[in-house]
Amino acid sequence: MDILFSIDQLEEVAQQIIAQNPNKVILFHGEMGVGKTTLIKQLCISLGVQGATSSPTFSLVNEYEASQNQLVYHFDFYRVNKEEEALDMGVDEYLYSGHWCFIEWAEKIENLIPETHSVIQIVALTDGTRKLTLT
Repeated sequence: MDILFSIDQLEEVAQQIIAQNPNKVILFHGEMGVGKTTLIKQLCISLGVQGATSSPTFSLVNEYEASQNQLVYHFDFYRVNKEEEALDMGVDEYLYSGHWCFIEWAEKIENLIPETHSVIQIVALTDGTRKLTLT
């Protein structure tokens, strides 16, 4: 699925993504500043997360309660240098929990990612819009 969008369309984009029934482990790819965290925040809202969400750049993972007793784990592995760091924090328990796992900079832990996952690629276009591809 491909979507062209602007920032003011994020709510609709998040709903379209969820409607596609993606795997609960979703990898987010795109250059720094393309809007990965912003999209994840909107996905959290669409899943019923109440309260503020933020980037887990320093904590590596943030946990949120969503509707229907779901949990959402938001990972940012930008600062991880070795996969062992992710293993030490128990990443495998999160990834196989059956809850939503939104992962930024997954390429830093590529050998730990479950086989069954979805991927969102975001690219900034010259006119300021974004192209999102969900696979």
